[in-house]
Amino acid sequence: MSKKIIPTAAQKRNFLIHFIVFAIATVIMVLIHRKQGEHTWAYPWHAWIIAAWGLSLIGHWCAVYTSYEDKGMTEFERQEKLG
Repeated sequence: MSKKIIPTAAQKRNFLIHFIVFAIATVIMVLIHRKQGEHTWAYPWHAWIIAAWGLSLIGHWCAVYTSYEDKGMTEFERQEKLG
C-alpha cells in the first residue's frame, strides 16, 4: 500500500494564501456585479471566474492533502540513469 505524503508547512502556507486571495477576489467580484446590476439586469460574468478558480482551488487542495508516494518512481529514476 502506498504511503501518504505529509504536506510541508510551505505547501500548507501556499494553499492558505491561494484560498485567502480566492475569497477576497470573490467578494470583490460579487460587489462589482451588484453595483453593475443595481438598476438593470447584468450578466453574471463573475460566476464563470469563481467556478473556474474554485475548481483550481479544489485541485490545489487535493494535491496538497491527498498525495501518495509513487512506488514506481525510484525504479523509473534508476532506469533513466542507465539509459
